[in-house]
Amino acid sequence: MKIIHTSDWHLGQKFLYNGREEEHQMALDWLMDTITKEQANGLIVAGDIFDIGNPPNYARRMYYRFLTQLMGTACRHVVITGGNHDSPAMLNAPKELLQALNIHVIGEGSENPEEEVIEWRGEKGELLAVVAAVPFLRDRDLHFSVAGEGGMGRIERIKQGLRQHYREAGRIVEEKYGKAGVPLIATGHLYATGAESSEKQDNIYIGNKENINAKDFPKVFDYIALGHIHRPQIVGGRGHIRYSGSLIPLSFSETKDEKSVYMLEFNGKNLERVRSLPVPTFRRLKTIQGSLEEVEEGLRRFGKKERGGLKPWVEALVETDRMIPQLDNRLHELTADMDLELLKIRILKNYRALDVQAAIPELGELEELEVFKMRCQSYGSPPEEMEELVQTFLELRDWMEDLEE
Repeated sequence: MKIIHTSDWHLGQKFLYNGREEEHQMALDWLMDTITKEQANGLIVAGDIFDIGNPPNYARRMYYRFLTQLMGTACRHVVITGGNHDSPAMLNAPKELLQALNIHVIGEGSENPEEEVIEWRGEKGELLAVVAAVPFLRDRDLHFSVAGEGGMGRIERIKQGLRQHYREAGRIVEEKYGKAGVPLIATGHLYATGAESSEKQDNIYIGNKENINAKDFPKVFDYIALGHIHRPQIVGGRGHIRYSGSLIPLSFSETKDEKSVYMLEFNGKNLERVRSLPVPTFRRLKTIQGSLEEVEEGLRRFGKKERGGLKPWVEALVETDRMIPQLDNRLHELTADMDLELLKIRILKNYRALDVQAAIPELGELEELEVFKMRCQSYGSPPEEMEELVQTFLELRDWMEDLEE
């Protein structure tokens, strides 16, 4: 059996206010062609299908168009799980209709992990594979508040909840399918210990970025398909636990990552081979950093290169300790006739301590939790209170999301 593992599509993403519909469509077209060429039997998408809970209509159309096109391929089994960027209600809305097409959607966690266990069966009813489709588990799925509990206690309770959820899913799968001789797979959308992130993907829960250790996943699973980290990689040195990474680079920090999906090849329940299938670069993202003179020279060199695909997006990071009048106009005039779009210009300057460079943050680059933390710090909140404040913020946000749903 051949199964493709992918995640973190982030359809509908705005990149510094620029839409990404064209390159996302190109990535999905490539994925469809790959499924057809490889004759894949199954597809697993491990969370963050959309970039926001209420994605634009074009992103929804791309998603449903892709799923309907699968009907013309050998891929007869699909599992899609929700990520921290997804709205469970939005993903689950067509759940029963999609299930009739063998497309199983698990938008949110269940108190009973058995409801997340999905059987893939052939045309004659024979069991082909079993997937414990664990989505992103929100705080409310993992613990209940305890009176007087501090920040560290809540962090540990969340981690215990994650481990317990996977233990229970593993127990159910082992008891019912342990001797079935078919692939037993689990999914997850979290930050596993040892994973390397390209940038700020570690604020999925409060506290330490590592949510679970590789050894905490039950041994009954032959493969664990993870999402949330945008860089493809093996976790904890265990080849059967992997992040597939995102389909396209989602920030300038990901420009050096090779995007890919994984092709899993099973013989019975034995995972005989895992192949990394590189995703083409449809639009180049480029960071040019240095002194003003070095940045200008770097832009000239980059602008002279011939390349195919969509017009590259570039950020310029100028290292300086002085004010540079009309910097934006100067660099935009320089690149006006080049085959690139200069999307961002930042000044890197020393602050407070020698040899420590910090970029001036832009509100559009910050996530809501980061803005909240910065506001707390500006009001003089002591560090020892930050975890408590963050937990209260996350609980309030979840409560508001529940009201909207």
